[in-house]
Amino acid sequence: MAYKAIIAGASGLTGGILLDILLQQPDYDEVLLLLRKELPIRHQKLTQLVIDFDRLGDYEGQINGHAVFCCLGSTRKKTPDLSVYRKIDHDYPLQLAQIAAKNGIDQYHLVSALGANAASSNFYTKMKGETEEDIKKVGLKCLHIYRPSFLSGNRSEKRPLERFFSFIIKFIDPLLIGGLKKYRSIPAATVARAMYKQSLKNEEGVFIHSSDNIKQL
Repeated sequence: MAYKAIIAGASGLTGGILLDILLQQPDYDEVLLLLRKELPIRHQKLTQLVIDFDRLGDYEGQINGHAVFCCLGSTRKKTPDLSVYRKIDHDYPLQLAQIAAKNGIDQYHLVSALGANAASSNFYTKMKGETEEDIKKVGLKCLHIYRPSFLSGNRSEKRPLERFFSFIIKFIDPLLIGGLKKYRSIPAATVARAMYKQSLKNEEGVFIHSSDNIKQL
């Protein structure tokens, strides 16, 4: 049996790698992208739906399939307005989850972040935690939440600070042992492969995957 996937955030690092995987694997014969701007990719499995995320509900009739993969996210540099930042990282993923539940989609996969905690005093970790908690309340049949640490990989956009940190982390990672292993950096490709593999399982419930657990998956 072949499935249909919906990806939100395919222009990003993890979402882009996940897209490549799903196009290559026979388990999926349809991949629908939800994007603001069309990607320069053509494939017989692929459909690109250019949308206004502020009007997600207008497209709910086209959002159906086996699994939704939500890889949406921004940065403070790209989105200095915190209200817009929250809209991208919280409001859009939540509304997409509500549409998935309404349309009977089997699975919802959310890329969150290490340290996500709705009770945190830090804006980023609090927002990620609130996103997780609000999506849990939607009543999805199967919800997978991935909490990666620092994501490594080749980004299309230039992020000098991240490139510097990627260099430094090579020396720090081996020092993080025992309970600190979850803080080691993780390749975005590892997260994408874990999402793909989990989507092939027939499970129900809420599953939270820490960064070190994602590597095992």
